[in-house]
Amino acid sequence: MKAEIITIGDEILLGQIVDTNSAWMAQALLSLQIQIEQITSISDREEHILEALHNASKRADLIICTGGLGPTKDDVTKFTAAKFFNTSLVRDVAVLDHVRGIFARMNRSMPDINHGQADVLANGEVLFNDWGTAPGIWVSHEEKVFVFLPGVPFEMKNLMTHRVLPKLKEFKSEEKIAIRYILTVGIGESHLATQIADIEDSFPAHLHLAYLPKIGLVRLRVSASGRDLEALEKDVAHYADLLADRIGDAVVAREDLSFEEVIVRSFVDSKATLATAESCTGGNVAKQITEVAGASEMFIGGIVAYANQVKEALLHVEHATLETYGAVSEETAIQMAKGAQKQLGTTYAIATTGIAGPGGGTPDKPVGTVWVAIAGRSEVKTKLFQFHQGRVLNIERTTSQALLMLWNLFQKEKGF
Repeated sequence: MKAEIITIGDEILLGQIVDTNSAWMAQALLSLQIQIEQITSISDREEHILEALHNASKRADLIICTGGLGPTKDDVTKFTAAKFFNTSLVRDVAVLDHVRGIFARMNRSMPDINHGQADVLANGEVLFNDWGTAPGIWVSHEEKVFVFLPGVPFEMKNLMTHRVLPKLKEFKSEEKIAIRYILTVGIGESHLATQIADIEDSFPAHLHLAYLPKIGLVRLRVSASGRDLEALEKDVAHYADLLADRIGDAVVAREDLSFEEVIVRSFVDSKATLATAESCTGGNVAKQITEVAGASEMFIGGIVAYANQVKEALLHVEHATLETYGAVSEETAIQMAKGAQKQLGTTYAIATTGIAGPGGGTPDKPVGTVWVAIAGRSEVKTKLFQFHQGRVLNIERTTSQALLMLWNLFQKEKGF
């Protein structure tokens, strides 16, 4: 089964929100061996929706639309879909009672426009929305399946999980796909490609290697499509092993994990703990770690020490160190890392101090100057970075490099 996703809303095209729905749905559908052929973002205009539905129905067997199901005049998805299917909208009593109940529980009167949220396609099946006022709708039309879902992410995810995916399990896809991932850190994309070029050249036609780079890491995806899933799985496993063995120590995971997930798992398994002392990254390192489920087993806490008085009071950075070397210095970074490690009683600590920009630089320490220190079991590792202009990018680069330095020291001290 081939699928297409259509996201509807001017707010996406204007960059006011990021379309995270499509990525989540693509992963959910892949678990059922349903491949996405195309993802299209369009405005709330009727002609654009009609055109997108028409084009998608020629390419895909399953078309999922998100957005435009709200009660206001700019939400035109249902009305346009009714035109596309040459049908009408009918009021669903159960949905109307549900919407009324939501307003009653909030002790608020329900505006008249919310009655329209109970209007559904006459040729469709209601996907009841326990998590909001806009129901989803499932339509079977000319041997195609169309699913209309609200654009609010948590409502969409719940409807997909509890209403849509169970129904899609009944569909058997003849075309199968097998995938393996390899996560590498500390090696650039071009160097990595050169290192494994001969293996990639030996791939059979039905296998594909994709490079998915981010700051500080490259994720490799080996995929194969066909009808014999068992054979495909063997092929991708074989070539993924060849690649991982060739790459060596730069490989940190052979499954679809983030680097932060690898760190958290490894620390938990080793019963190691972590603290952070952040200045220029403003808590971003801690944020990346604590977004991982299970981080509470290894992450003890973090101190965002932006001002010098906080560095002194909470991290015990010596006043003389700040006076002599400045806040952005190796000496200060070391004392920040040791201070966090001691104050929070952890095995490891990360410290970042620098000039993220756009202002604050000097001739000796221009914008992008960053010191990172990692306090470990037996030593403290430091490194100076000279990044470029761009505050957000400098923070991201610092975070990435700090985690890589932490990983390298952790690997060095294994079994200490």
